[in-house]
Amino acid sequence: MGKFIISKRTNDDFQFNLKAGNGQVILTSQGYGSRSACENGIESVRTNSGSDSNFERKTASDDRCYFNLKAGNGQVIGTSQMYESENGMENGIESVKTNAPGAVVEDETGR
Repeated sequence: MGKFIISKRTNDDFQFNLKAGNGQVILTSQGYGSRSACENGIESVRTNSGSDSNFERKTASDDRCYFNLKAGNGQVIGTSQMYESENGMENGIESVKTNAPGAVVEDETGR
């Protein structure tokens, strides 16, 4: 089962990672100024991960593939790791679709 991990960056912003059942990070958020904004970002991933049209497929300058998950307003909610192939990226997208809706949330910020 997947899980969202809330952590703090060195600049004290909150962020989350969505991890698959095998522990691999499949989506990383932007930085948020508050825990509640970060939690809203997690809910946005749950809401928007069900629609394939919300996944923006990209190719980096070194030809590796990655994707962004976007909200209905076009804002990027999370970004994937880099993949060596389009097939790997598509598997990552499927993993987000599978894991995000029922993922538990773990807060590692010492709240």
